[in-house]
Amino acid sequence: MQPQSTKLTQKKYKTQLGQSFPIGPTLTSKGVNFCIFSKNATLIELLIFDHTNDLFPTEIYTLDPFKNKTYHYWHIFLEGAHEGLIYGYRIHGPYEPQNGHRFDASKVILDPYAKAVVFPKKFYRKALSKLGQGGLPSLKNVVADLSNYDWEEDQHPRTPFSRTVIYELHLGGFTKHDSSCVSEDKKGTYLGLIEKIPYLQELGVTAVELLPIFQFDKQDAPEGLTNYWGYSPISFFAPHQNYSTQPNSLAVLDEFRDMVKALHKAGIEVILDVVYNHSGENKEDGPTYSFRGIDNSIYYLLEGNEKSTYKNYSGTGNTLNANQSIVRRMILSSLHFWVRDMHVDGFRFDLASILSRNENGEPLENPPILWDIESDPVLAGTKLIAEAWDAAGLYQVGNFVGDYWKEWNGKFRDDVRSFLRGDQGKVSSFVTRIIGSPDLYASKNREAEQSINFITCHDGFTLMDLVSYNTKHNSANKEGNRDGHNDNLSCNFGIEGPTDDPEILKLRKRQIKNFHAINMLSLGAPMLLMGDEMGHTQNGNNNAYCQDNELAWIDWSLLEENQELFRFVKILIQKKLKRENAQAGFNLNLAEFLTQAQITWHGIELDKPDWSPNSHHIAMTITSISRKVAMHYMVNANSYQLEYELPKTIEGKKIKWKRWLDTSLKSPKDICMWADAIPIKEKSYLLPAHTVAILICNIR
Repeated sequence: MQPQSTKLTQKKYKTQLGQSFPIGPTLTSKGVNFCIFSKNATLIELLIFDHTNDLFPTEIYTLDPFKNKTYHYWHIFLEGAHEGLIYGYRIHGPYEPQNGHRFDASKVILDPYAKAVVFPKKFYRKALSKLGQGGLPSLKNVVADLSNYDWEEDQHPRTPFSRTVIYELHLGGFTKHDSSCVSEDKKGTYLGLIEKIPYLQELGVTAVELLPIFQFDKQDAPEGLTNYWGYSPISFFAPHQNYSTQPNSLAVLDEFRDMVKALHKAGIEVILDVVYNHSGENKEDGPTYSFRGIDNSIYYLLEGNEKSTYKNYSGTGNTLNANQSIVRRMILSSLHFWVRDMHVDGFRFDLASILSRNENGEPLENPPILWDIESDPVLAGTKLIAEAWDAAGLYQVGNFVGDYWKEWNGKFRDDVRSFLRGDQGKVSSFVTRIIGSPDLYASKNREAEQSINFITCHDGFTLMDLVSYNTKHNSANKEGNRDGHNDNLSCNFGIEGPTDDPEILKLRKRQIKNFHAINMLSLGAPMLLMGDEMGHTQNGNNNAYCQDNELAWIDWSLLEENQELFRFVKILIQKKLKRENAQAGFNLNLAEFLTQAQITWHGIELDKPDWSPNSHHIAMTITSISRKVAMHYMVNANSYQLEYELPKTIEGKKIKWKRWLDTSLKSPKDICMWADAIPIKEKSYLLPAHTVAILICNIR
């Protein structure tokens, strides 16, 4: 049964037939053109509301299937319609799950192309799952005017990957904690992030990678908890309203742009973590508020023989049909919007391997949507980063399509964790990761920074927890500790969780520095998880997707407590981004760089690396392409100390080593500026257990 309004009056707006392009709401000086695609709908109504909380529309405009429809595009023009107009759709069609159709004309349906979404009071997500039940507090869209924002000549920084350090950041959790010292009304918001730009500048990162800021439903979580991460979008065009300081549904657009503009002025790029692989409508019993009610069989991958069920390569209940032409166009239009209208600098594509699947779910050799994105002129110069796997086991790290895409290197994370933990048979894979993963990229003429290197990210342990817990502790998620990864490649050094044991605390701090040093100085573009530079912990929870509380928020008091760690990371970043390093051959592809840079491998004896399965140590001497500088790395992942023989000459020239970094030493001796490096007079170097040390020298 369809809800009927008791408030309908004479229609306020005169109508024209409208046109099929552009898709979505288009504001002009004369009114608004509305256009939505639906192949299988039998009738569509445009609903106009006076207020966000209205249960029923004040006006209904019926789109005649013979006049207001071109191909499968339904359209109408409202004369005099304006910015701020609240609207939605009612879409009629068959409810035949066995044929893939789930139309429900009792529901208010969101426009996929709208730039703003409003949530009414008493909105209850689960109520939208009940077929035929209308008159509910429903999500609605708002017409936005994007033309009146002053960008003040804002420009994309266009930082090359050779000079990029990415900081993965949760927009809310970065400033929500009382200790953040952010203005009370700006905590957890776009404007709150602006207040922390001086901190980001001091740390030295060049890009922030924001966890999803597409509008999502915070109720999409276990009962009594809140969706914190945002990996369940309900709109690919609208920024998340809860990150705004104002209830005004359009103010969020300006505040997001204010944030981008401020970050750009500081030389910091904005990368969005985008989710184009699934939606927040979840599985078959999920709510209907968008694609399911527009044309379910078009937008989602359905099982071949039983179209009443969704293919679930995302692990969240549904999978978008990304290579279907209509969905492809929507994804491209969304990316255009964020680059052209919101000045975003790049994207990290969540579970990007899903985008390589066809309508049957099979991987494509040349997926149209991925090539569309790579070759699109609007996106030229935009950073494109793939999480090159999905939840169904399609793992494409090293094999992701295209020439321009960079990849989250999950093998780097796993192999570095394993080796530094002391696992057997990992020395060769560890070495391969720190020199840019040539097994994955060198033969394909990829850049030296093809790999996005990381040790931790939002999904999994924080770095502090990686060295403090052997197992996950996710009971707070109310899923019986079944959620989250089981194999974390972590090591607690003898005690699970917090401890007062000084020796264990010393080892944990040293291991954290080891991870930071390897991540920041390996060949590739490094990514740092927010808070890892100050010892942020989630108390062993490795899947804090539903923990919008102090467990996941950054406690800024840790910055003072762990100032030594912050200093260590800051100097590492400064060294990573030194201009002479960035110019020393990074314009070469990976194979050329590795050939010309000259790397010599050692064990505890010179030129005698131990590649055996029992080896937990390695040393290497790297000579720069200019042959003016050399670095000598020593890594000891054993539980006992080792003494390493040091090279006396390089290319026949005598050298004098200086200690730049040693993770076993207390601050400020653990790391220094190169000009302050300490001369080493001995012919060998004693390296304690679980330690990384790096020496430097000038070659004359």
